[in-house]
Parts: sequence; C-alpha cells; structure tokens
Amino acid sequence: MERRANRRFRIKLPMRVRWTTKSGNGEAQTESEDITSRGVYFFLPTEIENGSWVELVIVLSHEITSAEPVRARCQGHVRRTEIKEMERVGVAAEIECCQFLREGEK
Repeated sequence: MERRANRRFRIKLPMRVRWTTKSGNGEAQTESEDITSRGVYFFLPTEIENGSWVELVIVLSHEITSAEPVRARCQGHVRRTEIKEMERVGVAAEIECCQFLREGEK
C-alpha cells in the first residue's frame, strides 16, 4: 500500500547533483528515477550521509515543457540512502526549495 502523500512520477530526467557532508563535497551527473513535488530519488556512485545538504539541477526536456528545455535548481537534504550494488547508491532527497534558471544562469 502506498503511504506517500504526494504522487510519484517514474521519469528519468538528467540532473547534476552537488552535496556537502562532514567529510567533504562532491558532484555527479545522474538522472532521476522518480520525482514528486517534494522529493526525488536517484542513484549516485558513492554513498552520502543522511541529512546531507544537496543541490540538484534538473533538466525538464522540451517534451515536458512544450518549449525549450528548462533547468530547475532544487535544494534540500538527503532523507535516506540504500546501497543497491557496487558503485550504485539509491538516494531519496527531500526538496525544500526550487527555482527555475534563466538561459545562461549556472
């Protein structure tokens, strides 16, 4: 039985993930596995600590926007991680704020 309040959409969107942990910072390119209005699930090649700060830049393709691709910068925290296999860690991140980026803005 689904216990989540927000509907999940199983969609693969390209994204860049940056994180900050007690042991340092990291960055990786990946894609979403599923996404809601309050969170996103994705895979990283390394484990990061629960509670770590994350910044996600998600690219919404022209198929979704019916126009040019749009980038959204989302910030939040890691809610949980799970090791799926060697060099593949599932990450559930809670989105706390999000803004759309203008063309050329990083």
